This record gives sequence, structure tokens and C-alpha cells, in this order.
Amino acid sequence: MSESEFHIFYKHIANFSSITEEEFDDILPYFSKITFKKGEYLIKQGEKANQTYWVSKGLVVSNYTDKEGKEHIIQFANEGCWITDQQGFYNQTVAIFDIICLEQTQLISISFEDREKLCAAFSKMEHFFRKKANDSFVKQQRRLLTYMTNDATERFNLLIKEYPDLIQRISKKKLASYLGVSRETLSRLKK
Repeated sequence: MSESEFHIFYKHIANFSSITEEEFDDILPYFSKITFKKGEYLIKQGEKANQTYWVSKGLVVSNYTDKEGKEHIIQFANEGCWITDQQGFYNQTVAIFDIICLEQTQLISISFEDREKLCAAFSKMEHFFRKKANDSFVKQQRRLLTYMTNDATERFNLLIKEYPDLIQRISKKKLASYLGVSRETLSRLKK
């Protein structure tokens, strides 16, 4: 891990838990740094989901393809975000989502087993992962409510506000899928 990645990852953890740099040195061996190419899968639907990932550089998407072949975007994860198939990871079952790199992506990962060991050895990391899970639940609830109560224009504007650079990094098809609109509707929204 480069010095800047090390510092950014440390700051991310310290933002949710009062971890010292010395303690951070002790937790680093539990994590692995990996790189995936654009189009590569981190997790495939129907396969065991044993890792959770923090995006150091790049962009990843979590999606579900229904029986009719329609893609439903669940989450985008850019720099500083965590992503996994939560049901598969936390229950140690197969994934229900595909998680795919939309760009060449550098990640920091931890297996379920190592996460459990890390949390048992360092209560501050158990606190960190609990706080991150709570944060994730709140964001998912907010997105669900937005999806249910806002029209397409409002959803588009909220996405731009929260992730201003995202629409330059993803295809119109993926953006439309995330917003739950057709590409034609998306074209009207972007005017």
C-alpha cells in the first residue's frame, strides 16, 4: 500500500473509531490490497461472497439482473466507499448481486473470517465496522425512501449533489438503471 493510500485508509477508519497510527499498523495485516481490471467481477451472483472491499481508486457497481434480464443498479462505490453483497457476506451464503469494476480499480479487502478475527482482537475495529454498518443502513434507507417518494428529476438532482463526478464516469444505461428510468427519460433530465 502506498503512503497516500495508507494515510487515506487510516483517516477513513479514524473517522469512525479512535484508532491510533500504531494500532493501525497492527490491523493492516488483516487486509489485502488488490487490483481489478475494468469489467472484472469482484463477486458473482450465485457464488459465495467471502470478501468486503474498500475502494482506494476506481469505480465499482453492485447490480441485480432479474428473470427478464433487466439490470437493477443497487449501489455505486467510488473512492472511499465499501462494497460487498451484504446478505452473502454477513450470512456466509451465496451472493444475490453481481459486483463489477467499471474502471480499473484498486481495492483493500478483508475476508469474513479475518474481519471476525480482527474485531475479536481489536474492539476499536468492531466499533468501526458497527458504525460503518449503521451508516450504510441509513444511506440505503434514505435511497429507498428517495426512490419511493421522489420523481425522476429529483432523484437525478440528488444523485448529482451526492456524487457530482459520477455521471462522467458511468454509462447512460447504468445511470438510467440506477435512477429507475428509461434512457429517453434520462436524456430529458440531463437538459
